[in-house]
Amino acid sequence: MVTRITCEFECPEFAETALRQIRETVNGVYSAKYFYRKSGDRAQERTGSTVFTIMPTGLTSQNYLTAVMESPFCRDTIPEPARSRKTDVFIVCDGSGSERISSVLTSMGAENIRSGS
Repeated sequence: MVTRITCEFECPEFAETALRQIRETVNGVYSAKYFYRKSGDRAQERTGSTVFTIMPTGLTSQNYLTAVMESPFCRDTIPEPARSRKTDVFIVCDGSGSERISSVLTSMGAENIRSGS
C-alpha cells in the first residue's frame, strides 16, 4: 500500500539532512520533497542594511519639522511569522517503510508527523 507522510522542520537544512538519511537507509521510498517559506530568506538578506525612520514633529501650530533617523537593520524588528523558515516535507513510500521513516523523522527533529494512505 502506498503511504504519504508529511511533517515540518524548523529550516530547510534540517529537512534536507533528514531526507538524505531516509533515502540512504529506507527501501521503498518513491518520492521525497520539501518546500519552505521564502519570506524568512528575505528577512535574512536585509541584515547589514540601514533603516531610515521619518519622524514628523510639530514645532508650532504653523511650522513643521521632519527628522530622519538612521539606524542599522535589526532582524528582531521583523515579526516571527515573517522570519520563519518552516519547511514542509512530503514523502511517498510503500507501507512497509513508514514506521522506519517516522522514527528517522522524529530523531531528526520533525514536528507534526502525519501519515495516511
